[in-house]
Amino acid sequence: MVKVIDLISEEVVKAFVEAGYDSKYGKVTLSNRPDLCEYQCNGAMAAAKEYHCAPFMIADKVAERLAENDMFSQVDSVKPGFLNMKLNNDYLADYLNKMQKDEERLGCDKVSNPSTIMVDYGGPNVAKPLHVGHLRSAVIGESVKRLAKFMGNNVIGDVHLGDWGLQMGLIITELKLRKPELVYFDDSYDGEYPTEPPFTISELEEIYPTASGKSKEDPKYKEAAMQATFELQSGRKGYRALLKHILDVSVTDLKRNYEKLNVSFDLWKGESDAQPYIPDMVKKMKEDGFAYISDGALVVDVKEETDTKEVPPCMILKSDGASLYNTTDLATMVWRMKDYNPSKLIYVVDKRQELYFTQVFRCAKKTGIVGKDTELKFLGFGTMNGKDGKPFKTREGGVMRLEYLLKSINEQMYNKILENKKNKEEIDFDENEAKKVSEEVALAAIKYGDLSNQASKDYIFDIDRFISFEGNTGPYILYTIVRIKSILAKYNAEQKDAKECATKIKGAHSKSEKDLMLALVKFNAVMENAYEEVAPHKICAFIYELANAFNSFYHNNKILAEENEEIKTSYIALLLLTKDVLEKCIDVLGFSAPERM
Repeated sequence: MVKVIDLISEEVVKAFVEAGYDSKYGKVTLSNRPDLCEYQCNGAMAAAKEYHCAPFMIADKVAERLAENDMFSQVDSVKPGFLNMKLNNDYLADYLNKMQKDEERLGCDKVSNPSTIMVDYGGPNVAKPLHVGHLRSAVIGESVKRLAKFMGNNVIGDVHLGDWGLQMGLIITELKLRKPELVYFDDSYDGEYPTEPPFTISELEEIYPTASGKSKEDPKYKEAAMQATFELQSGRKGYRALLKHILDVSVTDLKRNYEKLNVSFDLWKGESDAQPYIPDMVKKMKEDGFAYISDGALVVDVKEETDTKEVPPCMILKSDGASLYNTTDLATMVWRMKDYNPSKLIYVVDKRQELYFTQVFRCAKKTGIVGKDTELKFLGFGTMNGKDGKPFKTREGGVMRLEYLLKSINEQMYNKILENKKNKEEIDFDENEAKKVSEEVALAAIKYGDLSNQASKDYIFDIDRFISFEGNTGPYILYTIVRIKSILAKYNAEQKDAKECATKIKGAHSKSEKDLMLALVKFNAVMENAYEEVAPHKICAFIYELANAFNSFYHNNKILAEENEEIKTSYIALLLLTKDVLEKCIDVLGFSAPERM
């Protein structure tokens, strides 16, 4: 469906042209004074200079033509030259009924040229538990992926595991000290390696920090770890078999924890998957004259004349021939282009890595790893801070495991649900349902608390505010949806089918009803804009506005007690659409609403 604001603009443009003025002056925007009007056009102010007359004279002529248009209930020319417009109630209702008819998309068109988009988010290291530092990339990346899919694209999410480097050598070294009898360390062993891993996830998570601590204190230990890393990367069979075990055990645990966040990936690739592509990539960079030796290292210049700050060369190989993160990220692009040929790559990463990705992106473009038309997007996110304004930590000052954080918030929400149950006797769900509901609401609290902020900005992780049922929070949004579901359930209990009311919305009977309608018609414009700007926070702002508009309507109108059956049917149809729009939005944001709470 064409966006309402575009339909209005078409009519206003037509009126400007009919009045003898250029069409470029007919742009319409949402009113910045909703107490005066719903939409406005300030084109007459700009046109006055070109046509050498007072802006109100231009606005008067345009308003005169728009006054005859059935789209509007009111068009005013306001000095010095503003055009203020209000939509006709029946026109607005007709638009909403068309939205409701489109059950799958609710009037939001897919992109005209769908493409393949890859979203790189997550980025955890194997053999280490997820911690709060992984929360933002997971939550933002998942919503970006879902939004791009909703808009009709083929979207591939890749976790991009950290599984290739010194940490692997550290684990191998420590394991060798503890279990030297394992066949993986026997150079003469030529048989099949065991299918069962020689460690559990708990043991693995203990091995890595122990090994890391030893390497900082014992130079010989670190040297052994570096040698083990070199042998792993050089293809030693036993070490490659151990790497497979590490990945199998880690990924199983990572999937379990990501599932709790309602986050999933299409690909579980890691840095190790890029290694086979490095030799040919480096060779081509050299042959094409892009890569050269500088202080012993192989680099590619990526600075540009327009740079206002220094952008150092992109290092491809260290002086000892070892690869770096740059090398791995570039080689990852090689296989992504080879296997999927995406038109866009989105990297959801800490914003402090912006310079690094500037180097990598420029290198990829310059050397032809990606085509000139391939879009490389860095979506840098800010820091999640505690109430003290510093990066979020445990009370002991350490980095909190994500699993523990989720458990803590689930428990707090569970206690709130039980308290709510005591206060409202009609809520009679058992302990299992209470736990399930608390998990759904807690997840909404966490995700909405993050996504309602612009991704690039730091934000305060204030759990007391996030789990509140009042204000701009996830639980408030869910409570609004549950309230609508409750009304619809009561309507159905009267031996009526709420769904039969769909597409029977009539013109508004009150200001609060029209405000709700005006909020609903923004849906397709909001989704399109959020997608184009890769900005999930705009969806959050929209559903908060919509939830407020609905709750105002709810408090100002007796919905089920309405005696006029036609008006009641219209109310129910309006509730159905409101629920559908809200649920569509929260699904894109990565959470869902319970039936009751």
